[in-house]
Amino acid sequence: MKALKAVCFHLICFALLGSLMVTSCKTQRSLIKNPIKEEGTDYLFKKLKERELQFEFFSARFSADYRNAGQEISFSGQLRIRKDSLIWLSLSILGIEGMRLMITQDSIKYLNRMNSTFLTGDWAYLNNFLNTNIDFDVLQSFLIGNDISFYEDGKFKASIDKNEYKLSAAGRRKMKKYIRNHEDELKVFIQNIWLDPETFKIIRADVKEIRKENIKLDATYHSFEAIGNQLFPREMTYQISAENRIFVQASFSRITISEPLQFPFKIPQSFSPVRLR
Repeated sequence: MKALKAVCFHLICFALLGSLMVTSCKTQRSLIKNPIKEEGTDYLFKKLKERELQFEFFSARFSADYRNAGQEISFSGQLRIRKDSLIWLSLSILGIEGMRLMITQDSIKYLNRMNSTFLTGDWAYLNNFLNTNIDFDVLQSFLIGNDISFYEDGKFKASIDKNEYKLSAAGRRKMKKYIRNHEDELKVFIQNIWLDPETFKIIRADVKEIRKENIKLDATYHSFEAIGNQLFPREMTYQISAENRIFVQASFSRITISEPLQFPFKIPQSFSPVRLR
């Protein structure tokens, strides 16, 4: 059960690398025989934004495999999102819920049913613990394979990498009017995005944060399928590179968008609070 607790913690930590998306999996699409046409940054970024998943509510079930320092665990769960507002996540083993998270623009709440504990805090609290910046918008984007919302767009440079379009940026900052806590500006230190030249969907992304250690997160998105008239990656793989390498590979099913959702989260009176140290 300690492994599931670590999984829950690292799902939050995915956000740290951006502010606050493996690489061994390839996007499932037809091979392009001819070299792709060189395009400018503005054109590619426009196409990227046009093809992003549009939704008010998002819901999906998933199964996942987690590996870290020789430890392996398989689990399942549910993911629910109200765009730009709330992320709700439930993790289960053998059909029994062990953990639940509710994340908003201002707060993080964590319920551990395995040892009857809970945690409540804000982003600054978690930032101090992790020695990084964490941002709701980056976490949301990584979970669904979109670009980061509410960040400056002008720092990207376009290129071609192995017959895929690549957009790269350094020091990409969050727009001031969207910063809730003005003590520190949020920014992505180094960011790369690879686009499918046919669909202009994000098929791979990485971010690297330069702090006490160079921490890097790679994400790949593949097995795209139509949800209504939009494409969504049913397979996602993440790799965190720090002291240890952490892998999470997830498969999504029963995906719905824009159907109103409930986000139940109630802390039982018998649960005890815990604090990060």
